Amino acid sequence: MPRNRFNAFSEYGIGVGLRVPHYDEILSKQPVVDWFELLAENFLADGGRQREVLDRVLEQYRVVLHGVGLYFGSAEPLDRGHLRKLKALVRRTGSPWLSDHLCWGSADGRFSHDLLPMPFTMAAARHTAAKIRQAADFLEVPISVENISSYAEWTASTMTEWEFLSEVAERADCGILLDVNNIYIVSENHGFDPFTYLDQIPHDRVSQIHIGGHSRLATHILDTHDQPVAGPVWRLYGYAVGKLGATPTLLEWDDQVPPFEEVHREARKANRFLAQIASTQP
Repeated sequence: MPRNRFNAFSEYGIGVGLRVPHYDEILSKQPVVDWFELLAENFLADGGRQREVLDRVLEQYRVVLHGVGLYFGSAEPLDRGHLRKLKALVRRTGSPWLSDHLCWGSADGRFSHDLLPMPFTMAAARHTAAKIRQAADFLEVPISVENISSYAEWTASTMTEWEFLSEVAERADCGILLDVNNIYIVSENHGFDPFTYLDQIPHDRVSQIHIGGHSRLATHILDTHDQPVAGPVWRLYGYAVGKLGATPTLLEWDDQVPPFEEVHREARKANRFLAQIASTQP
């Protein structure tokens, strides 16, 4: 399958999130890892332990930046101070793209520190796409937006989530970070076919994939990132890469974090699906 302009890094393979409990092991043992995903807001300071770890990681590994603070769906304009810090970090790390979430999370100068779902309307799509274009122009790096998990829906919505994601990506001319765990979660919480979601998005805009674990409660599934990837999510992942071809894939494990080797071993399970795709290529 030929590369598209958003997935020009299919050789990146399988990445792991760089997390504090693993710093010492990674720096001392230097395990073989295809790449690390860095939570951008954790590395914006000019000095300190985080910057020291970053500089040492950059000596040996490729990294990709993943943000949680741009809030493309919020009504306020983008924070120029935050963008300047992100741009400096992009340049320092050489991150080939920057991802953040298709959500809102701030109002009247106050921040929820959560990824809140948006109403799926044309007005919201236009507003969000305009902010993504502004950020990409300022940062001078491709941006990919990630579909989030959600536990409630807006009655004002006039389209499906996959229609909204597609509309925003087309209007912003940006990439998509496809979180298949989140697709499974929202399909269970809101009652739709996750394979339809994967069929309907613009495949040529997917630049990266997230996989991760979740927790099933009495009425909802929560995106907890605290355990191995569930079987249904692996099946969705296999279906996704069958549609997309080789795509950089990142395992998220952010709570109750086990030793690094256990996390890396879980991430490498994705290789069996990528190998199947490679074996079918001409």
